[in-house]
Amino acid sequence: MQTATHSFMRKLLFLVVLPAVLLSCSNLKQTAENKPTPSLKLISSIEIPFDKTFQNTKVGGLSGIDYDAKNDLYYLISDDRSMFNDSRFYTAKIRLLENKLEGIDFQNVTILKNETGKVYGNWNTSPTTSADPEDIRFNPKTNTLVWSSEGARVLTADKEVLQNPSLNFMDLKGDFLGNITLPENLKMQKLEKGPRNNGTLEGITFDKKYKNIYTNIEEPLFEDGDQANTSKGGLIRLYQFDAKTKKNTAQYGYQLEPIAREPNPKGAFGVNGISAIQYYGKNQLLVVERSYSTGTQACTIKVFLCDLKKATNVKNHKTLQNQKLELASKKLMLNMDDLGIFIDNIEGLTFGPKLANGNPSIIFVSDNNFSDKQKTQILVFELVN
Repeated sequence: MQTATHSFMRKLLFLVVLPAVLLSCSNLKQTAENKPTPSLKLISSIEIPFDKTFQNTKVGGLSGIDYDAKNDLYYLISDDRSMFNDSRFYTAKIRLLENKLEGIDFQNVTILKNETGKVYGNWNTSPTTSADPEDIRFNPKTNTLVWSSEGARVLTADKEVLQNPSLNFMDLKGDFLGNITLPENLKMQKLEKGPRNNGTLEGITFDKKYKNIYTNIEEPLFEDGDQANTSKGGLIRLYQFDAKTKKNTAQYGYQLEPIAREPNPKGAFGVNGISAIQYYGKNQLLVVERSYSTGTQACTIKVFLCDLKKATNVKNHKTLQNQKLELASKKLMLNMDDLGIFIDNIEGLTFGPKLANGNPSIIFVSDNNFSDKQKTQILVFELVN
């Protein structure tokens, strides 16, 4: 009798424990899918002096950065519209020793050339032949580069320029190799339709296998609604292109944050938009939102982990207004206001080398707009999962 009872109790115990084990496994799976958002920890920073020159060019306006891990080399593009020197990019070595930035050593400067093999024109004297470089990425599989130009939409009494943005391929000598076929909604128009001036192609990133290129506009298309203000953020689009066919395969809606600070005086200029993106993992991008308001010298820089997995492909949506669609999701990784240091106009980011503890580094660069009132900063962060 004792043996039978003992056997019964063991079976009962097994039946009670089994669902608990299954439940526990289920919880583990759920936890893995919803793992904590990675964070960024500042480990070192330096400034490039305003009067820095290299090979007879003024170093400034650094708007994009990318890292060639094999050669431990960085590509940095300047957004000079050939007003100080010809439109160009730099290669550099960034000395990061024991997690401390020791300095940056520029290696070379390369002039950008258009499809006719000529240098781009000066924005002041021949704006239609100029370029507005914003980001640059290196493709180690093809040993080539892709860069973005923001174009222009200027309609004033003394100047009328409608210049489409562009995504351009070039070799390491700056020679033009071709460009991406942009969709109709990225073409400049006289009507308030399409891109806004100074609000188009800002960031570029390849996916892990260099099969797709992602890019973003900085501010909403006219048809997608208003720009961000201090109470509400606007809706922008992220674009996906097939790197081989050079065609647009998807577009995704993304909700911007409101402008971080009230401009002073009230009603003066303020803006928030995406200034840079970086591929992070499958369907995931790091997104940099940059907010600036008149009256405050520093920018508010927020870095988000953006997920496109469930987002609606809005490629065929003429507008994002009053639509039933799923936007890209976003989780805040870092608000640089919390660092307690001055942060300027961050416009570029890239994964750098592994740190001493094996964690990845992420390097940011700021664009000083060739102004002695702004700073060219290089900041290195540790990515903590």
